[in-house]
Amino acid sequence: MSSFTKDDILKMADENNVSIIRLQFTDILGAVKNVAITRSQLEKALDNKCMFDGSSIEGFVRIEESDMYLYPDYSTFTVLPWHADKGNGRIARIICDVYGCDGKPFSGDPRYVLKRAVAEAEKMGYVFNVGSECEFFLFNLDEKGRPTLDTDDHGGYFDLGHPDEGEACRRDIVHNLVAMGFEIEASHHECAPAQHEIDFKYSEALRAADDVVTFKYVVKSISHRHGLHATFMPKPLYGVAGSGMHCNMSLFRDGKNVFYDENDPINLSKEAYSFIAGIMKYIKPMTAVLNPLVNSYKRLVAGYEAPVYIAWSAKNRSPLIRVPSARGSSTRIELRSADPACNPYLEMAVCLMAGLEGIKQNLACPPSTDYNIFDMTDEEIAKAGIEMLPSSLEEATAEFEGNEFIKAVLGDHVYTKYLEAKKEEWLAYRRRISQWEIDRYLAVY
Repeated sequence: MSSFTKDDILKMADENNVSIIRLQFTDILGAVKNVAITRSQLEKALDNKCMFDGSSIEGFVRIEESDMYLYPDYSTFTVLPWHADKGNGRIARIICDVYGCDGKPFSGDPRYVLKRAVAEAEKMGYVFNVGSECEFFLFNLDEKGRPTLDTDDHGGYFDLGHPDEGEACRRDIVHNLVAMGFEIEASHHECAPAQHEIDFKYSEALRAADDVVTFKYVVKSISHRHGLHATFMPKPLYGVAGSGMHCNMSLFRDGKNVFYDENDPINLSKEAYSFIAGIMKYIKPMTAVLNPLVNSYKRLVAGYEAPVYIAWSAKNRSPLIRVPSARGSSTRIELRSADPACNPYLEMAVCLMAGLEGIKQNLACPPSTDYNIFDMTDEEIAKAGIEMLPSSLEEATAEFEGNEFIKAVLGDHVYTKYLEAKKEEWLAYRRRISQWEIDRYLAVY
């Protein structure tokens, strides 16, 4: 991660003719927010003196407690490469932490939730590395610039050169990410029409979460310039695979991968097995964080590559957790249930703390499931003791509510506000009449 000083940032802003700086943060649901300032206010902002009204931000504070401060993280300063200087100057952004008027970190700031989890790992001597695989769809806009589900793209997995704007758009996204310091490992068409994936290198957890937020911002901005709409909605199309955000995780100590053990039959360490066991123990209450929307559960169904069963394997891709074949310093576990609608700060915090709890409690990992669970009968699944993930936001919220592990990781403020938001979302969905109901029932009954 780059280490900039205040003087470095002021100098870079002047050298790049930056006129506007976006002070960026997220609400508890992961929506990106920002306060835009002019170059003349940058030094004040870098001194942590930029105040904003937090009363209207999802899950923040009550009106009588609304004044909050943005503390810029100097390492995240970057000039947005797609905003060319046309005489008005360029635009930069910097990611901020949220503080209260008392000078203390705001407990409702998702970035602070992840910082607390990372600090817990550091106390145990660990560095937590994360690599996210973030899928998305690119759809056409209508004549008024509104998003549609229409696409000229009918490509499939790894297809090359389909004649549509999506390919050019994805290439442009990659170029802009590289210009912002991302190390892009691969990009390709995904399984569904109009679906894409761009993979970037793993990093330490806080930087990794910042990168996901930045990635989504870049994808949406560049796609709009191509006349397309990018969506991270988990399941926008019926009958095809949805978008996931597989989370690759590893722990390091003194520069060595803690998950690797050359003497184990599959080269996994005791810590790796316990980390897996911790995630499996807490995955049900975690699911409301990893899969936060009503729509998320339209993806978590059998037959479309997303996991449904709580199991792990080093040999097949149907379980919740997969252990990729790479070993040595690349040894990692891949959690496959999360989707790109989740708040990456909260997602990584709950994943890390669940794994650490597994290590602290010396949890024994259940046997791996090295066959395709989707080919098993219900009786075989029950005999193997394999449980299922929650199948709806209602079920996930019920698992979330009252869970002491989740409450401890998120803190009382985020836990309470998040629970309120998810209950409200489910209630709004349950009351709404869908087009499916009209099509199926109106003419019949």
